Amino acid sequence: MEYDLIIKGGKVVFANEVKEVDLAIKDGKITAIADSIQSDGVNVIDAAGQYVMPGMIDAHAHLCEPGRTEWEGFVTGTKALAAGGTTSYIDMPLNALPATVDGEALQLKIDTAKGKNYVDYALYGGLVPWNLDNLEELSAGGVVGFKCFMSTCGSDVPNDFKNVDDYSLYMGMKKLAELGKVLLIHAENAPITDHMGQEMVRQGKTTALDYVASRPAFTEVDAVKRALYFGKVTGCKIHFVHISTAEAVEEITKARNEGQDVTVESCPHYFTITANQFAELGPVAKCSPPLRDEVEQEKLWQKLIEGKFDMLTSDHSPCPFEMKYSATNNMFEIWGGITGCQNNVDLMFDEAVLKRNVPVTDFVRMIAANPAQRFNLTNKGELAVDKDADIILVDPTQSYVVKKEELYYRHQHSPYIGRTINCRVTKTFVRGNLVFDVNEGIVGEPIGELVTSNKKLEPVMA
Repeated sequence: MEYDLIIKGGKVVFANEVKEVDLAIKDGKITAIADSIQSDGVNVIDAAGQYVMPGMIDAHAHLCEPGRTEWEGFVTGTKALAAGGTTSYIDMPLNALPATVDGEALQLKIDTAKGKNYVDYALYGGLVPWNLDNLEELSAGGVVGFKCFMSTCGSDVPNDFKNVDDYSLYMGMKKLAELGKVLLIHAENAPITDHMGQEMVRQGKTTALDYVASRPAFTEVDAVKRALYFGKVTGCKIHFVHISTAEAVEEITKARNEGQDVTVESCPHYFTITANQFAELGPVAKCSPPLRDEVEQEKLWQKLIEGKFDMLTSDHSPCPFEMKYSATNNMFEIWGGITGCQNNVDLMFDEAVLKRNVPVTDFVRMIAANPAQRFNLTNKGELAVDKDADIILVDPTQSYVVKKEELYYRHQHSPYIGRTINCRVTKTFVRGNLVFDVNEGIVGEPIGELVTSNKKLEPVMA
């Protein structure tokens, strides 16, 4: 049989083992896996010494288009994703304008995204207080899940996103349970964090560590427990985004062990940057929930090592320089969001696999297999015959320093600039097409395709 591409001699990461085998690709699919594959005249990639893994599915990214393309946009955002080893992502319903909270806004985003993505993509719908009657049309339109905020969010800009209150959260969960869709939740107690922040500002306490102190760990745990109870009552499937505390992970694990359909993610910054480092780095490292202290971070690592996280995501939340580096010294007024999706895979491979001996098979489950299963991306997430040839090569021996000028973001700021990472994504293939090469950079034109889901979802367990 003739193939389009053969990847030879790499350490291929499967669900439960790593084997030095060859992969053959034809028409965008993996068509053969064997100890040795030969084919005359075909393009052959020598992957000796490198890990061959399914590309990351970043299940939490904000690309801000349409409406706020000056913040990021599909072209620049997906170049960064591709360079970082991501082959598919799921775009959040907020930060774009209009927010994706009804069928019309969803269609606008679909139309806008065409021809601009270097990697494949899926979309979330939003749950906000006024769109309970729009959830069904969003589901029918192919969104793979829904997102809500329990913490205060949004702005006075027309058509922006808004956090739920308890009533709309409960009613939304009831509806999504009927639709069989997962609800992604940003879990922080809004009344407490809002009032603590206001009191900090009133007292003139506006530093990075003051901001962290205004959103203590218990406010995340409290919101998680409340959302879990709502989920238990309604039967809604839940996914908690960017969890930052070990106690919250334990509450989620307990609920899952009791039979609740719930999953959990966290992000590289919660494992690699502490609150004290935030104070040194400044606004570029502001996010919510905030970065935690060294003790809490070590507890979070232990939960990851124990296998209690289902996914790693970026929560890539970019903005222009002036929203991070304004004239104000008030950390409460500065945009909160980490620009970091270009360093999802290499940073966490270095920190988890190389430094803490997390099995590479566990790492791949968190970045690829579990997101594919949870959000019903049925052709993605693993290296197997007939699956999409979404493949990355990672060299565990290449160290490099993150440099501003090598970032593909529209605005080249990141808390990782200047950091040494002890491995490197060397190639990224989307459906068998090379889209990034470490020596050539981004290759070719945007080829990303929209992935939709209208099927009921099966639970995924850590």
